[in-house]
Amino acid sequence: MAAACSSTPANQSQGETKPPENTPAQNASAQQAQSATPTDTLFVAINADQGTLDPAVTFDNGAWKITYPAYQRLVEYDGATTEVKPGLAKEWKVSDDGLTWTFTLAEGNKFADGTPVTAEAVKFTFDRTLKIQKGPADVYNVIKEVKVDSPTSVTFVLNQNFPPFLSTLAANYGGIVNPNVMKEEKDGDLGQNYLANNTMGSGPYQLSEWRKGEYIKLTLNPHSSVKPAIQNVFFKIVPDATSQRLQLEQGEIDIAEGIPKEQLKAVMAFPNVEVLQEPSLAVDYVYVNSTKGNPALQNPKVRQALSYAVDYDALTSSVQEGFATQMRGPIPKGLWGHDESAHQYKRDVEKAKALLAEAGVSNLKLDLLYSDNKAWWETEALALQSFFADVGVTLNLKKIAYATSREMMDKGEFDLALGVWSPDFGDPYMFMNYWFDSNNFGLAGNRAFYKNDKVDELVRKAAQINDKAEREKLYKEAQNIVIDEAPYLYLYQMDFQLPISKQVKGFVFNPMLEGIYNLADMSK
Repeated sequence: MAAACSSTPANQSQGETKPPENTPAQNASAQQAQSATPTDTLFVAINADQGTLDPAVTFDNGAWKITYPAYQRLVEYDGATTEVKPGLAKEWKVSDDGLTWTFTLAEGNKFADGTPVTAEAVKFTFDRTLKIQKGPADVYNVIKEVKVDSPTSVTFVLNQNFPPFLSTLAANYGGIVNPNVMKEEKDGDLGQNYLANNTMGSGPYQLSEWRKGEYIKLTLNPHSSVKPAIQNVFFKIVPDATSQRLQLEQGEIDIAEGIPKEQLKAVMAFPNVEVLQEPSLAVDYVYVNSTKGNPALQNPKVRQALSYAVDYDALTSSVQEGFATQMRGPIPKGLWGHDESAHQYKRDVEKAKALLAEAGVSNLKLDLLYSDNKAWWETEALALQSFFADVGVTLNLKKIAYATSREMMDKGEFDLALGVWSPDFGDPYMFMNYWFDSNNFGLAGNRAFYKNDKVDELVRKAAQINDKAEREKLYKEAQNIVIDEAPYLYLYQMDFQLPISKQVKGFVFNPMLEGIYNLADMSK
């Protein structure tokens, strides 16, 4: 769909505010910088232009930062948490069997063209997504039918109980689309070509201008009941990191998204800038092949020994410039279900050696599979090789093409392998069921080929009930087992970093909305 994007603005500009030129004044002082941009306008430097903006098509966070403020959803993420709160829906109920979800809409919400948001619009949105059958449809294939009960009541009937369903509705692909988009339909595309370059939502903002290669401009939805302090938002396309850094220092932009980690410490010294740092839900970990790899890895004591061999602090320092947080078990900090009291492995060379001895293992030789998919994996592989050597384990590094590595991981043709994972929705299911259910061997999620009957029982039960407290209890019990049995090396959560002007107030980082701004709550 990216190729369908035109080279002209989406709409005409709705205001006279223009972004500053990409070439900053060299002699501006920090004091001048603080008043360089209007207080009702936010300037965000992004690395590249966007592809399609259609919520039924895109899975790209880069596009979501544009569209998320332009649409509303039935439920929204609550502040910095992965919990949900009412959005377009003021209340909801779910049947005992989990198959029927009924939402009651709050009245008074309007699309940017002034038409009201109704249950018909909700049905239209999800029916459209399922007809288009692009990425977001995979999430919603659990929907059997969407029924309009009244203008303010809509019911979803599911094919099977799926407790994370509510969380999926808070994601970008849950944005409710104005049915009037069908007036823009071309050749049966359900308005995809139009929504690739425009927004048609009821959020507090709307896309008003798009100059390809230069900037994307959001202005206010005149029919929204929300009246934000920030009335104009420019997403400036500034591919060069040095230019972003200079414009941020001079106050010509308020937020810089493209400054690499190695430059952030210098940016921290700017008097008018702060660098926000929070753990994201994106994790870096090692698959320990528990059934198909080296036979020694079938022994939990050997897997524990490898976990104790790692120097986690040194690893995050060398690989992520310190911008990372060690994991404490499989559910990352920031996601409900995370257990702050769970056991966390720390480097203990003597304990690692003792565990290997108890397992009757010596001169252990293992292969580590990885690719060039992530720039830091080479450094990480070398660090792990060094850590393991200290406990008497030889690690052979096997760097191969990404596509080949995926095939080998799916078949279980490895001992250890480097991996990354980030959740599609804010529910521990994304980690506990994908990673540990023995039905998910391979790329489906259980990349350690780990099987434990008790863990299978716990995570499957948690996936079949809607009582959150009970689910959390089940996941906690399962976590204790899988931390102890160590089918993965739980390395670290990659930290979210954001260089931002000290003039900007009200930004709240939500780990499920990385790269997305709560614009309506922000001010300068």
